[in-house]
Amino acid sequence: MEIFNCSSQMSFSKSYSGRNRIARSFSRTASFPVRLNFANIKGSAAAFLKKLRMETTSVCAAALRSAGSAVVRYAPSYWWIPLCAAATVALPVCISSYLEKKAETALPVEFLAPDMERIDRMMSEFADSSYFDNEGNIFDADGISSVQTAAVRDHVTYQTYTVKSGESVSSISRKFGLSNISTLIAVNGITNVRSLRAGQKLKVPSSDGLIHTVQKGETLAGLSVKYSVTVEDILDVNELESEVLSVGESLFIPGAKLDSVTLQRAMGELFTKPIRASWRLTSRFGLRPDPFTGVKSRHSGIDMACPTGTAIYSALSGKVSFTGYSSIYGNYVIINHYDGYQTLYGHMSKISCKKGQSVTQDTKIGLVGNTGYSTGPHLHFSVYKNGKLIDPLTLIK
Repeated sequence: MEIFNCSSQMSFSKSYSGRNRIARSFSRTASFPVRLNFANIKGSAAAFLKKLRMETTSVCAAALRSAGSAVVRYAPSYWWIPLCAAATVALPVCISSYLEKKAETALPVEFLAPDMERIDRMMSEFADSSYFDNEGNIFDADGISSVQTAAVRDHVTYQTYTVKSGESVSSISRKFGLSNISTLIAVNGITNVRSLRAGQKLKVPSSDGLIHTVQKGETLAGLSVKYSVTVEDILDVNELESEVLSVGESLFIPGAKLDSVTLQRAMGELFTKPIRASWRLTSRFGLRPDPFTGVKSRHSGIDMACPTGTAIYSALSGKVSFTGYSSIYGNYVIINHYDGYQTLYGHMSKISCKKGQSVTQDTKIGLVGNTGYSTGPHLHFSVYKNGKLIDPLTLIK
């Protein structure tokens, strides 16, 4: 296929002899057909642009040689003609060379269109078959409570269980019919669930709740309000005959849960902000007008605006599962964390970590940038829990 076919001749109309000689010489030696035939070029855009640059350079070089030779022979005072010509023809050569380099480093085709579907699929593959919410309530993969909340018993009983290899707090809770993981954490004083080891002994209560150690001045009425449970329930499960409490006494509070901060600390899920420098929230999680089209669409995270080059840190300890480039997120990183959490960091100017690398909250994983589908320098930050998007602001506040 012939892209274009043109011929160039230089002529001058004035009678100045030197100028006419230049014109005649240039006309004889620099009259050339520019035929760029790319019918046989197969492959990438880089190959096309390379051919274009080579053809353009060859044509321009021939023209400049002719003009320069004519000037030297017939009119040395017109030395500026080849210089101006060189400046004129250098521009397309430079542009084609630049485009060639961009094409060589361009995104593979398979990354372009299906970015969101591909990333969502990556996150779903990491998901567990069950999960628990920020309050520790256990659900199955469809979001349905996997265990029915047990009715308050007349009296709480305990049994001792030996942890087996591969078991977790949540799996043991399900095994014993407990609907909230905070029960085992509170009853056994677990400060870090990652420290759970095979062979470890756990005290398992017959119903959900936690143990409260009575402090000076506390009453059953006050505990009832604090934990949203009736005085009668506290009396029944602990087999108390009187409402008089003794300092240091341990009471089982039925149905009570650990506060979210204590639970997240025990689960190792206290997220920190990935940007420690000053930043501005420019886009929230959820539906929002697309910054380019204005059409409302799902925003999968939050946008944290700050200058290009600002350091980005992992929001939680974990292992880097992916680093790369996409048409949407530009340079981006995905990190897998404990218990089904994943975080995504997008639009980086530079990636400072590698796939498979273990990271902590003090690990710098990259620098803020403006790559991909972006209107300005910022960090796009997404959080997934078992393959499902959640609002990052609920975790990093």
